Amino acid sequence: MDDLRDKYLGLIGAAEDEAALETLRVDAVGKKGEISLKMRELGKMSPEERQVAGPALNALKDEINSALAAKKAALADAALDARLREEWLDVTLPGRTRRQGTVHPVSQVTEEVTAIFADMGFAVAEGPQIESDELNFDALNMAPDHPARQEHDTFYMSLPEGANRPPHVLRTHTSPVQIRAMQAQGAPIRVIAPGRVYRSDYDQTHTPMFHQVEGLAIDRDISMANLKWCLEAFVAAFFEVDSAELRFRASHFPFTEPSAEVDLRCSWVDGQLKVGEGDDWMEILGSGMVHPHVLRWGGVDPDQWQGFAFGIGIDRLAMLKYGIPDLRAFFDSDLRWLRHYGFGALEVPTLHGGLSR
Repeated sequence: MDDLRDKYLGLIGAAEDEAALETLRVDAVGKKGEISLKMRELGKMSPEERQVAGPALNALKDEINSALAAKKAALADAALDARLREEWLDVTLPGRTRRQGTVHPVSQVTEEVTAIFADMGFAVAEGPQIESDELNFDALNMAPDHPARQEHDTFYMSLPEGANRPPHVLRTHTSPVQIRAMQAQGAPIRVIAPGRVYRSDYDQTHTPMFHQVEGLAIDRDISMANLKWCLEAFVAAFFEVDSAELRFRASHFPFTEPSAEVDLRCSWVDGQLKVGEGDDWMEILGSGMVHPHVLRWGGVDPDQWQGFAFGIGIDRLAMLKYGIPDLRAFFDSDLRWLRHYGFGALEVPTLHGGLSR
């Protein structure tokens, strides 16, 4: 048995391919292999001899099988390495310039607006984009037959079968956030509510989804004078001019009384907007003193508190400040457009460092 072990272990170690290894397996442990023939001789032995020879032959067979398996695995690994060296192919992408991402103009202007109003003491309030009919309309003093409540202007959510309530809507303004903020915080309060809003409209200056920022300030002695100063300071800071002149025109909004449209003095020279000079006026936002009905919905006593509110289109501000001609391009996902109008990701707007660079 020692001679058989030494013989086959040596031959297995020297085998150069799997074919030679298979031949050795047949010669050693195949049906007519040398070790198999030795095991057949066990029947001719005495019981005492079988007790010694049987375990020894089984151990020899297991050792040879293990050596065959190990050698087969080694040959397979060597063949794979050789194949990988011969068939190697570089599948990596060619080198390209690393590009830095850019910030969307809407995000940039939102940060600019937030920085300006934060300096005036306004906090940022947020709310859901799917809003109840009650908070989106009723709480804002909008009559049941108001045109804004019609399906041609507002996106309504479908109701579950058997539901006994008005359907929810995609909010048409961020004004419901003001109600939620008053209900949660009470008065006094000073917040802005930037976010997405939805209306059924689509052309060069309107899209079904756009962005607004609304402001709310409530205290015991706030007046239209405070509103005028706040908006003038905001416009001057946003357009980065020394001063801005605003004109308030009487208007009507259900949620404010009195209400005013706000126009900005400007000039257009060769298609370029210049703020604070010239003989032209451009409407930029709506504002007014918060209606007592709205205060009550927010849990604020209108006999003790009063305040102002305003609403501005963020997309429109971006178009005016950065000369973007078409609102629809904001939502086209065109990287060329974003590279042209986008902003550096690390250039965070601040009043002391500059809003836009």
